[in-house]
Amino acid sequence: MEQAKILVVDDEQAIGDMLDIILRKEGFSDIDVCETYKEADELISKKLYDLHILDIMLPDGTGLELAQKIRHVSAAPIFFLTAKSSDADKLRGFMHGADDYITKPFNPMELAARVKVQTSRYMATTEIQQDPYDFGHFRFDPIAAELFVNGKTMTLPGKQFHLLELFCNHPGQVLSKEQLYEKVWGEDSFIDDNTIMVHIRRLREKIEVDPSRPEFLKTVRGIGYKLQGKGE
Repeated sequence: MEQAKILVVDDEQAIGDMLDIILRKEGFSDIDVCETYKEADELISKKLYDLHILDIMLPDGTGLELAQKIRHVSAAPIFFLTAKSSDADKLRGFMHGADDYITKPFNPMELAARVKVQTSRYMATTEIQQDPYDFGHFRFDPIAAELFVNGKTMTLPGKQFHLLELFCNHPGQVLSKEQLYEKVWGEDSFIDDNTIMVHIRRLREKIEVDPSRPEFLKTVRGIGYKLQGKGE
């Protein structure tokens, strides 16, 4: 965990400094903190991070735009840390590739705990030796964090990556929303149907021939979802 590389982007210097101090106390040592979109853009062009903490409102851009750039090069977790707290804002964040959405004011130790869970899960996933999964229309390589659809490489945001990996590890098995939330989000006390539905829809848009009529990632009404081969 101490090897994890973390990027913090927040236009409030006090928040950036506080997160830097807290995360270092929790054992993280490779932390970059900046206050603008431009600075963050320069950093992600030179370095691959294992987790990103982004403010949405920046003086020269938005964290949403920055998240989209990150997703072109990395499947590492993205946290949005923002004062925007409406359900619409949260859904917009998840649709832009967020793995977690934390509203200000926040509990610093709770954020640190979430960072530890996400970085350890992401780094463990990248270290496990695992053969690619081949479903014909698409092929998923969890080691390279790559999804190939009809031979073309697709970018997978962090939560979509972990969802697809979970489904691939349990082919043909129905996974409940509770199981998905616990295994992918690391929480079991609150099930947010909208959050899961958004990520399932985004995943289908990438792996299905026709997302409105899924052949691989099926809904089992009243129970959850399952991943199966075409025609099964």
